[in-house]
Amino acid sequence: MAVIKNKSKGNIFSKKEMLFVVAFFFFILALLVFTFFSPNLYKSSQPINIEVKKGHTLTQIVDSLFEKGIIPSKTNMKIAVFIYGAERKLKAGRYNIPNGLSYLQLVELFIEGSPSEEVLISIGEGIWQKDLAKLLKEKLNIDSSRVMGLSRSRSFLNSLNLNVSSLEGYLLPETYYFYSNSNAEEVLNRLYGEMKKIFADEKIQAEMKNIGMNMHQVLTLASIIEGESNLFSEFKTISGVYHNRLKKRMLLQADPTIQYLIRDRRKNKIFYKDLEIDSKFNTYKYPGLPPAPINNPGKQAILAALFPEHHNYYYFVANGQGGHNFAISSKEHIINVAKYRQWRAEQN
Repeated sequence: MAVIKNKSKGNIFSKKEMLFVVAFFFFILALLVFTFFSPNLYKSSQPINIEVKKGHTLTQIVDSLFEKGIIPSKTNMKIAVFIYGAERKLKAGRYNIPNGLSYLQLVELFIEGSPSEEVLISIGEGIWQKDLAKLLKEKLNIDSSRVMGLSRSRSFLNSLNLNVSSLEGYLLPETYYFYSNSNAEEVLNRLYGEMKKIFADEKIQAEMKNIGMNMHQVLTLASIIEGESNLFSEFKTISGVYHNRLKKRMLLQADPTIQYLIRDRRKNKIFYKDLEIDSKFNTYKYPGLPPAPINNPGKQAILAALFPEHHNYYYFVANGQGGHNFAISSKEHIINVAKYRQWRAEQN
């Protein structure tokens, strides 16, 4: 009867039980505060970059945070996101994560922070390395000298497993999105990575064996083709001319290789004296391909170098209409050259 009487007065718990409940409540509260408000410390002295791509799931984001050592527990991070109801509110972008953020502060950063914006950059086919460095300076504020230095850095080239003297020719021109705080190493790695993808294709590998050229030689020929014309439709025909001349061991006599040698001039007009420049890049003086690519060729020129048009042409000259006239014999070529010179005289 005494128990029933106590319940009617509202005393559900005894004083001792009430103290236990209150203590347990404060314990849980303290545990939650300690778990979700305490700083998560990592070993690096510099902020850690993390990229949240569009379409990334919560699990992917949490896995990335855990793998980089930013958080010690995946479960706690997911609970923090759940507390905020933020699973679909996390912003895509690149974040610099400062040391010591709690789980809840991390969630706030991904919801309300300002990640680095992406910048759209179009890199033209056949771009010279110095012009690429200038473009990256304009678009991403990357030091041009840093780009040029890395392009010739033995240690950086070794990190890419490249046994060449320069990266010029190995960076694929395309349209890319880069984060505004990207550095030179990231950009060059990305451009080279896209180039490697082309040559990883089994058909490309097979064709290189078929024509007896390695990646370096293909890129070198492609860079010359790229420098010869702005018309993709001519690329394979031009490639066929150079393949024919290489087979006959004829001088390539490619004007783009001379333009490469005089690229620091204000104007790249070629004079007869330029054809006597003593350089292995002078294809009017030395047979075969030059030692290295003379620009960064695009995919169309690379495919043209690999899959040339089969024909009997050995010569070509500009036709004044944006394209070229091709010839089988030197006699026919001389006639085409005379037509081009006449056209130029009429323009002047």
